[in-house]
Amino acid sequence: MTGIDPKRSSLMARVKGKNTKPEMIVRRTLFAMGLRYRIHRKDLPGSPDIVFPGRKKAIFVHGCFWHRHAGCRLASTPKTRVDFWKAKFDANAARDSRNIDALEGLGWSVLVVWQCETSDLGQLSENLKSFLDGDMPLASITDSAAP
Repeated sequence: MTGIDPKRSSLMARVKGKNTKPEMIVRRTLFAMGLRYRIHRKDLPGSPDIVFPGRKKAIFVHGCFWHRHAGCRLASTPKTRVDFWKAKFDANAARDSRNIDALEGLGWSVLVVWQCETSDLGQLSENLKSFLDGDMPLASITDSAAP
C-alpha cells in the first residue's frame, strides 16, 4: 500500500486551479468598478489570475489552504501524511515567490488577494482600487502573505 487515501485523492483531484470562487469574486468586483482586465496570461511568469497589461499590474488570487496564508484559520494542515503536505506547501510557497519576483523583475506590480479577504467586499474594493491607482505602498503588495 502506498499510503494514499483514495477518498482524499478523489477529493483533491476535484480542486480547481482557475476560475475559483474567490477569483470570480475578485473579477466581479473589478468589473463592477468599471475595470476591464485579462485573465490567466500564460506568457507571464505564474500565469497571473488577473492582469492589467497597460498598467503592468498583476493579481494572484490565492487559496489560503494551498498557498499557506500565515495565521489564517483556512490554512490548516492535514493530520495524515504530514511530511508530504509540508513538502507540497513549501514547494507552492517557493513557486509563488519565484513567480512574483520574476514579474517584478519584468517591471510589473503584483498584488496577492487571499481567499479569506474576499468575504469583505468593501475592503476588497478599497484594496484593489489602492493597488490599481498606485496608492498602496510596495511593502503592502509584496508582504501580502501576512494576515
